[in-house]
Amino acid sequence: MKSWEENLLSIMDGVHCERLAFNKIESAAQSLGFEHCAYGLRIPLPITSPKTMMLNNYPAEWRERYVREKYLGIDPTVLHGSKNQTPIIWDESVFASARRLWEDAQSFGLRVGWAQSNLNTIGVGGMLTLSRSCGKLTKSELASQEPKWRWLTIISHLCLSRIFVSKLADAQPGLTAREIEVLKWSADGKTSGEISNILAVSEATVNFHIKNAVGKLQTANKTAAVVRAAMLGILS
Repeated sequence: MKSWEENLLSIMDGVHCERLAFNKIESAAQSLGFEHCAYGLRIPLPITSPKTMMLNNYPAEWRERYVREKYLGIDPTVLHGSKNQTPIIWDESVFASARRLWEDAQSFGLRVGWAQSNLNTIGVGGMLTLSRSCGKLTKSELASQEPKWRWLTIISHLCLSRIFVSKLADAQPGLTAREIEVLKWSADGKTSGEISNILAVSEATVNFHIKNAVGKLQTANKTAAVVRAAMLGILS
């Protein structure tokens, strides 16, 4: 008989739609005693203004207020998750610097919560939040259930980051095998001249491939193209 962890892994395997994936995460969260769950994904592109995507089953009015009041920028749990991958439990002290956010959240029944962030190898960060309207998190519940919450966090990030990053990569005009190869050598610090010797082609040909890659990736230069391709997993 499969364990809870193995069953969760199997039902998430092969899911390619973020809404379907989140529905499965939501069901798992409810089976663990939480009414609400939220997943936020931060993709470090563009570098100067990273893109954030959010999925949750919070009340619509709360979602609108959270955006309108720009709470994302001051949310202590998000700030914690951006620097620390240890779990955080909601309480008065956590929200001491954002009292209005905390009071608003409680007015919508978001009073008890647990969150943990996760970071993959290409810098894509995600955070899963599990919450409910009542029922304080006890020591016994944490001891028996937190391993499952942590596992749900890992699976959620693996699945949703894969889906989102894949969609971003698919949205880019396809790079040829040679363009990818040239970008890989560029990522290793090789100059066009060195790459031409390695690949036994002219330097002009190398520069031609670099120019094409820069254009397809919609970047300003070779360095930006290498960074974007790496972040999208194209160079893996």
